[in-house]
Amino acid sequence: MISERISRKSFQMVHQGNLVYNTCWEDPRLDRRALEIGPDDEILVITSAGCNALDYVLDGPRQVHAVDVNPKQNALLELKLSAIRNLDYESFFELFGEGRSRNWETLYPQKLRSDLSLTAQKYWDRHGNFFSCEGKRSSFYFRGSSGLFAWFVNCYIDRVAKIRDDIDSLLAARDVTEQSSIYQSRNLNELLWTRMIKWWMRRDFTLSMLGVPRPQRTQIDQCYTGGIVQFVIDRIETVFTSRSLQDNYFWRVYLTGSYKHDCCPEYLKPENFERLKAGLVDRITVNTNTVEGFLKQHSGTISRYVLLDHMDWMAGALPQMLRNEWQAILDRAAQQARIIWRSAGMKVEFIDPIKIQREGREYEVGELLKYQSQLASELHERDRVNTYGSFYIADLLV
Repeated sequence: MISERISRKSFQMVHQGNLVYNTCWEDPRLDRRALEIGPDDEILVITSAGCNALDYVLDGPRQVHAVDVNPKQNALLELKLSAIRNLDYESFFELFGEGRSRNWETLYPQKLRSDLSLTAQKYWDRHGNFFSCEGKRSSFYFRGSSGLFAWFVNCYIDRVAKIRDDIDSLLAARDVTEQSSIYQSRNLNELLWTRMIKWWMRRDFTLSMLGVPRPQRTQIDQCYTGGIVQFVIDRIETVFTSRSLQDNYFWRVYLTGSYKHDCCPEYLKPENFERLKAGLVDRITVNTNTVEGFLKQHSGTISRYVLLDHMDWMAGALPQMLRNEWQAILDRAAQQARIIWRSAGMKVEFIDPIKIQREGREYEVGELLKYQSQLASELHERDRVNTYGSFYIADLLV
């Protein structure tokens, strides 16, 4: 259909030429509970913004392999790794906590650049203004396509809805009861969700900025009453009224453009920065490749897989590639391997029927997975981000 081709082009235009994710949008507190990381584990994680690779390595696995087909996402992780190795904590927090540095023009060439790959050097040579306090979007967290969307939201909050004081009150609330009272008494649901905003949230280009391709949007439209718009409205209302914002750094950074020392990812805390700097950071490898491509060239085994939500769009657009990926996962899986992933849909039904080969015999993936459904459900209910429809934890029976 013409609409599907336009949607695909919009998604490709946003994703092929841009840094899409400037921060990870998956809660690593849940992931670490789900993964049960031990000292012998080798973890494969899709890079995204690299935050969660840094989070997982704090549990002391043997290695974390960050893999992403988008070299710009890997360039961001490389910059974080270089900054950990070469900067003091205060300078590091300015860059990735506050999202800006007045010293970028000297820090980058003198302390960061030489530690980057050639590809990452070329990217940051051109995009140093992301951190240099220049222009209207003066925070790194308002850069990249997801950051641009966050900036638009803040402009709407400040200039159209004029509810900045209310948002600040929510972020300063002492507990969930106070948050809920502020949200309900100040009628924020109606102020946020005007007809114009609902119209924009139905546009494929808007969703592409957030990394949501049409197949994911279709899943939600088909299984959630009210479709994608009502799904987002309900998720945000739950965050503001039923999830504590005191440590919800995911929403804080997009509503303010920065983290706080007491509300930030683990890698930005001083004690963890020192642990990373002391050697843990060297356990992270950065790989620009598909998951299948990385696994085919990797000589060892992988015991923990973090697949985010990328299988949602592969199932509709690239089913053979998804099948090949699962074959590679099986071929490189260690004994007692565990796999976690998320989905926009309320229930994923396209994984189990995938056909793969094992010892000369064909199996369906579902025959080789033991789902930890109760644990996944319990953790999903505590998700601080609360933007996914479902969460999966599965042990691979090999």
